[in-house]
Amino acid sequence: MKKPDYHILVCNSFRVAGDAQGACNKKGASSLLQYLQEEAIDRGLDVAVTTTACLNVCTKGPVIVVHPNNYWYGEIDTEEKIDTILDALINNQAVKEFLITD
Repeated sequence: MKKPDYHILVCNSFRVAGDAQGACNKKGASSLLQYLQEEAIDRGLDVAVTTTACLNVCTKGPVIVVHPNNYWYGEIDTEEKIDTILDALINNQAVKEFLITD
């Protein structure tokens, strides 16, 4: 199997114990999954998109993490923000205004 260039993790807020649909899910993360996948393909990006359990940054949700770059993005709640992130990935760059980590 060829490994993808990027692995995008989308917090889906699932927890072992507690609220099954936590902050990121309530803020619309799951509704953006299909858009994210389709737009990555449309741009010719080699991307795997995966949902995750809670990433423990609930106040910044929805949270998206891009590997191998280790870009942690917060408040990714619109298609426009996803477009901006994917456009930056074409040039292997981060969108600094969305980053929630150093």
